[in-house]
Amino acid sequence: MKLVVGLGNPGLKYETTRHNVGFLAIDRLIERWKAQGPQIKNQGEIYQATVQGEKVLLVKPQTFMNRSGICVAPIFQFYQCAASDLIVIHDELDLNPLVLRLKTGGGAGGHNGLKSIDESLGKNLNGYHRVRIGIGHPARLPADADGSRRDWSRMSPADYVLMPFSDQELSELDPLLDEAAGAIEEIIQGKVQAAMTRVHRQKKE
Repeated sequence: MKLVVGLGNPGLKYETTRHNVGFLAIDRLIERWKAQGPQIKNQGEIYQATVQGEKVLLVKPQTFMNRSGICVAPIFQFYQCAASDLIVIHDELDLNPLVLRLKTGGGAGGHNGLKSIDESLGKNLNGYHRVRIGIGHPARLPADADGSRRDWSRMSPADYVLMPFSDQELSELDPLLDEAAGAIEEIIQGKVQAAMTRVHRQKKE
């Protein structure tokens, strides 16, 4: 079983925030793969699909970001998954907006959702795949990033990630979600290096 987990916070107030880009990516995969569901289980919203002959579970933890591992670990353990079976989609402050990057293994980099998963799975299961969707860091955004001359540098990262995307940003994000979906399909097929090469060549920071 392959597990594709999108990180985010449950509830309408968080639906289109930057921190919920993982949920938005899962929604795109549900539509693209015609996934069945949801089932509410292990404190998660779970959908089932078959991709290139592989059984896949799409998971949206409903535990809030900082406790994502509480949902992911029981599912991972029930299906006796290996680290290579797990793909986690998350927002990334350290990448410029609309930059897509793939990574296998490594530290949580300050991301509380990844930190929770690492703690719940154990350090020996750190080699899972990450689909990182750049949202930019407020300290590095130009003052007119949203068209209103907002001084982003005065905003804390914690507040910034909980801000909703503008309609224009959601429109610009749309093709990136399709690009991420294509990369995830390659990873599921075992073409991890090919996916990395294609994605990282297509868009430079």
